[in-house]
Amino acid sequence: MARVGNQKCKLLHVLKILKENTDEAHPMTMAELIDRLAEEGIAAERKGIYRDIAELTDFGYNIRQKRSRTNGGYYLAEREFQLPELKLLVDAVQASRFITLKKSRELIAKIEGLANRYDAVQLQRQVYVANRIKTGNESIYHTVDYIHRAMQSNRQISFCYFEWTVKKEMRFKRNGERYRISPWALTVKDENYYMAGYDSEMGILKHYRVDKMTDIRLEEEKRCGGEKYAGLDVAEYANKTFGMFGGEEETVTIGCADRLIGVIMDRFGTDVPVRERQVGEFTIRVKVVVSGQFFGWLTGLGKEARLLGPPQVVESYHKYLKELLENE
Repeated sequence: MARVGNQKCKLLHVLKILKENTDEAHPMTMAELIDRLAEEGIAAERKGIYRDIAELTDFGYNIRQKRSRTNGGYYLAEREFQLPELKLLVDAVQASRFITLKKSRELIAKIEGLANRYDAVQLQRQVYVANRIKTGNESIYHTVDYIHRAMQSNRQISFCYFEWTVKKEMRFKRNGERYRISPWALTVKDENYYMAGYDSEMGILKHYRVDKMTDIRLEEEKRCGGEKYAGLDVAEYANKTFGMFGGEEETVTIGCADRLIGVIMDRFGTDVPVRERQVGEFTIRVKVVVSGQFFGWLTGLGKEARLLGPPQVVESYHKYLKELLENE
C-alpha cells in the first residue's frame, strides 16, 4: 500500500529519480519511472507522471523525451553543474592542504551527489586523497567561520597559536598566551589558508596560518587598523608577499632574461609593467614585501635575474647571499 506522506511528495520524487538516474545516454521509460516510484511506496499512473514532468518543465527543468525503440524514455538534459565542472571541484578539494582527509572525503561525497550515478562513478575513479599532504586540524572550518563572522561584524578575535617541534609535537607560542587580532582578510597562499590581521600592539599587519590557530573567540571590541586596511586588495597583497612572511614593503626593480617572462607573469600577474632593457632582457618595477622568502625566490631564478634597486634592498640581498655562502 502506498504511503500517504510519500504520495504527497510524488513530484519531488520524480525529480529526484530523474536527477540521480538519467542523462541522454540513460533515459528512463514511463514503466521504469512507475516501478521506481513504487519502490518508494508511491502509486503512480502514466497521466499523473505526464503532469508531473510538464509541471517540472514549466518550472524550468530541462526534461526531454528520447524517442527510440531500444533506448527511449525521459531524462534530465541540464544540471546545475556539468561533469567537467564537478571534476574541477573534486581536484580542488583533493589539492587543498588545509582541508583534512576526513573533510575531503565528505566534500567529495557531496560533490558526487550533484551528479547522476553514471557520472558519479567517473568522479570516484579520480579520487586519490589518501596520500596527499593534508592538515590534521579538524577545527579549521570552525575557525574560518569565526574569522568571517568577525570581519562581517567588524570585531576582533582572540586565539592561541602553535608551532611544531622536531618531535612532531604542538607547542603553543607565547607560552599559550592568547593573541588578540583584528582580521582583515583570508587568502590561500602556497597551498595553505592564511588570515591577515592587524596587531595593534605592534602596529603592523601580520599573517597567521589558519590551521595553526586554536580556541578562537569572537571579542566585543571593534577592529583596529581600518584606516589603512579596510580596502585591502587581497589578491594584490598576496602577490607581493612571499611565503606570507612579513617585512617592509618596497618598490623594487628586477632585470630578467626574456625567457623568464612567463615566470614573472605567473608571480605578479599579466598586468605587471614590463620594459625592454636591451636585446634579450627586460625590467620590471613591482611592490614586494622584502623578506628572506623574497630573496630566496629571486635566487631561485639564477643568473638570468638581477635585483637592480633600490640600493638599500640590493645591499640587504647581498648580505643575504653572503650569509648563505658562509653557511656552506
